[in-house]
Amino acid sequence: MTAATAAVRAAIGAALRGDATLAGVLNGVFDRPAVRASEPYADIADVAASDWGTKDRRRRELRVAVRLRDAGETPVRLGLLVDTAERAIEGLPRDLDGWRIASCVFLRSRTAGEGPGRWLAVVEYRLRVLEI
Repeated sequence: MTAATAAVRAAIGAALRGDATLAGVLNGVFDRPAVRASEPYADIADVAASDWGTKDRRRRELRVAVRLRDAGETPVRLGLLVDTAERAIEGLPRDLDGWRIASCVFLRSRTAGEGPGRWLAVVEYRLRVLEI
């Protein structure tokens, strides 16, 4: 894992854990797929990184997905969790551990059933960061 990826993953995890609404509902926010967590919970999927460099600075473009899982008759609560997670991600501090966020752009989200009463939502962002 690159330093940029680690900094962004840590910032997203901290933002999700630090949100009062999410903290009051989620059973956890995990840096990797959870093995024994019970719904509702969130995890940060693998990050795809590519070069976004210039001649004099290191830069990275990171594609990040956050997965939220819930259980219930309908995905209504999950939709509220997605909205809250989006706000938390979009409110990330610009300065991270050795990197600065140049842009944070929402790409897409989707919600799907994973079986009777089980729901998955995936929220994806593109973050461009530069080394400071």
